[in-house]
Amino acid sequence: MMKNIDMDKLKHQLAEDGYAVIENVLDQAQLDRAREIVARRMKYELANLQQPDDEKHEDDDEIRAYYKKHYTVSDAEAERMVARIHQYRRDNAGARWPMPINKVSKNFLHLPTLFDDDQSQRVWNLLNKEPELIPLIEHPVVLPMVQHVMGEDCNLHDFQSTSIGPKTGGGAWHVDAPLGQIAEPLPEFPLTLQNVWMLDDFTADNGATRVMPRSHKLRKSPPWGSDPMEGEVTLTAPAGSVAIWLSNTWHRSGPNSTDGQRRAILCNYNVSWLRFFADFTSTLPQEVIPTLSERAKYLLGFGACAPRTR
Repeated sequence: MMKNIDMDKLKHQLAEDGYAVIENVLDQAQLDRAREIVARRMKYELANLQQPDDEKHEDDDEIRAYYKKHYTVSDAEAERMVARIHQYRRDNAGARWPMPINKVSKNFLHLPTLFDDDQSQRVWNLLNKEPELIPLIEHPVVLPMVQHVMGEDCNLHDFQSTSIGPKTGGGAWHVDAPLGQIAEPLPEFPLTLQNVWMLDDFTADNGATRVMPRSHKLRKSPPWGSDPMEGEVTLTAPAGSVAIWLSNTWHRSGPNSTDGQRRAILCNYNVSWLRFFADFTSTLPQEVIPTLSERAKYLLGFGACAPRTR
């Protein structure tokens, strides 16, 4: 399945165009198992959504308004996001942000579990919930591409799964956090590198990702909106393939005009000095840790944090 991959050509395309696609990386058995794991987890989480709580915080209305403005969420999902932030505060000594929510680092904010008016779904911390998928983070085809761009000391930034639901309009153009909150001109180099494992065929009709080639060289964020751009590329490929793009490449999820879902696993890496989006070390099942390779441990943040002084 992975014969005759021209890695040098792919690295050149990633540097010049800001994205690359490697087809048929997973064999059929690997693909079927990944699909099974993600489908099971999504079904479980959909049946066990976090429910609103009885707490009242002074900025609840501000939080609701933020999520309604920036994401296509239902009123029910906005309430769940308020409850999730309440829980986040309880987990962090009751601390409040010293700035309004629109100024808070995206690394500290939960993104909606359900979006596109509840038609699309996201599973957070997928790796800690389904550690059988850990081998994907050090896949022998993908990891060398990541290290070529991010350096050998790169870490895993985030690992989640998404399902773009049927008859949905697609997402807004963006660059990946934290670039969207940095003053322009943006850095010349990427801070993170996104890898999207395609669990379904990515087609022009079912929500395949759109990218703007060479937009990473503009050193700015795209204008807000989801309208097609002249010169955009649709990342179509068969299930089992992987799409890779730089954090500063403009991209968005495409509209899904079909009756089916478009599922993927998102595996994001960061330069070593950037704060991780997910805290893997505190939530990974303890029994899994001894089974990890040394490389996987480091990618997940073990040995990649500030030393504790005593």
